[in-house]
Amino acid sequence: MAAQRALDFPAIWQDAIPYDRFIAEAQDLQKLWEGIYRRFQVPAWARERAREVSGIRFLCITEDWCWDAANVVPPIAKLCDESGTMELRIIKRDEQPEIMDRYLTNGSRSIPIVVALDSEFHESGRWGPRPRELQAWALAHKDELPKKEFYTTMRRWHVEDAGMSTLREVMEMVEPRQ
Repeated sequence: MAAQRALDFPAIWQDAIPYDRFIAEAQDLQKLWEGIYRRFQVPAWARERAREVSGIRFLCITEDWCWDAANVVPPIAKLCDESGTMELRIIKRDEQPEIMDRYLTNGSRSIPIVVALDSEFHESGRWGPRPRELQAWALAHKDELPKKEFYTTMRRWHVEDAGMSTLREVMEMVEPRQ
């Protein structure tokens, strides 16, 4: 098996879609994405942590039809928009399978995946497809619950969590190194 070629993150970033354009072009769940972004309030602790880091870029692999992404990406986008120190861009999973296949979750093209890039475009972390607590629950229950109940429970979890687990976990990837 041949070794995989390193990803050209500067080129990928250049071609990636800014968040606002991604939302403007969304075909599915656009209102949900917009509503979560609009209602989300970045907590003070996240703003403070964002000021401690500089030049962080979040490259998100997703699609607009993904319920999980619609719940977790808008809080990240709002943090980036308000921070002045972080940026977010999107690549579409289905248009970039060679990139997506570098970030499989248990062999699956699960989304969203957020890749943290430092100011020199070196990968400093990977997050996704869900907050750890919800992912553990999903893996434990996906085969035992009816599909409707499974997804309803996950949506309820997202509403109750309000993006806080996502922000904590994403910010862990970019904590200043001591």
